[in-house]
Amino acid sequence: MRFVIVTGMSGAGKSTALKMLEDVGYFCVDNLPIPVIPALASLLSGANSEIDKLALGIDIRDERNFTELEEVLKKIDDTGFAYEVLFLEAGDDVLIKRYQETRRTHPIAGNERLDKGIELEREKLKFLKSKATYIVDTSKMLTRELKGELNKIFVENKEFKNLYITVLSFGFKYGIPNDADLVFNVRFLPNPYYIEELRPMSGNDSPVSEYVMKEPKAQEFLEKLKDMVTFLIPNYIIEGKNQLVIAIGCTGGKHRSVTLANELYQFLKQDDRYGVKVEHRDIERDSQGKVK
Repeated sequence: MRFVIVTGMSGAGKSTALKMLEDVGYFCVDNLPIPVIPALASLLSGANSEIDKLALGIDIRDERNFTELEEVLKKIDDTGFAYEVLFLEAGDDVLIKRYQETRRTHPIAGNERLDKGIELEREKLKFLKSKATYIVDTSKMLTRELKGELNKIFVENKEFKNLYITVLSFGFKYGIPNDADLVFNVRFLPNPYYIEELRPMSGNDSPVSEYVMKEPKAQEFLEKLKDMVTFLIPNYIIEGKNQLVIAIGCTGGKHRSVTLANELYQFLKQDDRYGVKVEHRDIERDSQGKVK
């Protein structure tokens, strides 16, 4: 039997994950009292059990018994019973925004501010995160993207590395993305903005991307960028990083940065050891005024 414990930060997507697992044939139980977990695992793993896939949702709502969880899991480990831990993560700012949008209260914040509740929850979940088989950071994910990642793990059974990469194009005139881990400036390349017929288009259009990439400096930059991220990504994985944002900027975020971001995305998506997506933050913004 495949036994998956689904846990993580409140607001990071546990309910969505359980629903997805239920849709692909898992018997799902949410918020079962922690002392009962060993008995459930033993019962459902018996020879007469017809259940071969079990997903158990655990979160901080059962705070009274949560302190027992570490000991409960140790007892299960001692029996040799195999289980996996899916830990859903998200940044504090993202969690706060989600709580504000849904107007929910944090399960353990009490009379404290929301950020204090999140800080306390992180501390209580630290041991569980250390046991995680998979850590999925949903900060930058749409629901369909989360389902796609879980499908890779639990349906396609692909090898999973706890890293999700976002390749992000942006315009420097609108500010550097505050969540970027790596920032690259491609304003040294010829600007399609000055070509009248290319100006209304974006890097998603072939005439623009071809114009940008025919420049030898663009080709050389792309090769050096590929070489750098090929070196960095395995080291980030070893370090335990689970979210990487690679930001590529030009002046307005419409032509050169979009082209290079798309090129890097096409390169990275060939490797299924990590999740990857491309976003163009400023592509729809009007570029008015003189572009330098």
